[in-house]
Amino acid sequence: MFASATIDLLKENPDSDEGWIEEFLLQVMLDEFEVNVDDESGADVAEQICRLRKDCVRGNFAEVSALKERWEKKGNEVGALFQRKEDEEGEEDESSGSDEDMDVDMDEAPQLVRREPVAPEVDEDGFTKVTKKKR
Repeated sequence: MFASATIDLLKENPDSDEGWIEEFLLQVMLDEFEVNVDDESGADVAEQICRLRKDCVRGNFAEVSALKERWEKKGNEVGALFQRKEDEEGEEDESSGSDEDMDVDMDEAPQLVRREPVAPEVDEDGFTKVTKKKR
């Protein structure tokens, strides 16, 4: 969603400069993700977007292809990290003797105790007495 919104705005504003794009990106990060980016990376990203945009207009897609390959490689690495983490957690569960794989006989759950509602106390003037709830 974020990328498509950025692309749509760039189409609507073909004369947008790096400053405008940076401000837009930072505003979206704040509005959508509640993240205040203050490490000056917004300027770097805006500069890269403008450079890629100019290259694409000229028909030069080399850097775009390189970014795509890098993204695909990083995506696989990140996926492998998650898989590895899940595998490690599974090994820990097996070694610690978790109850997941063991059948446990359990007695029936105790019946819920129903308490009778307490009738409100009303004094002679017609006021209802307020009492603290027991914990």
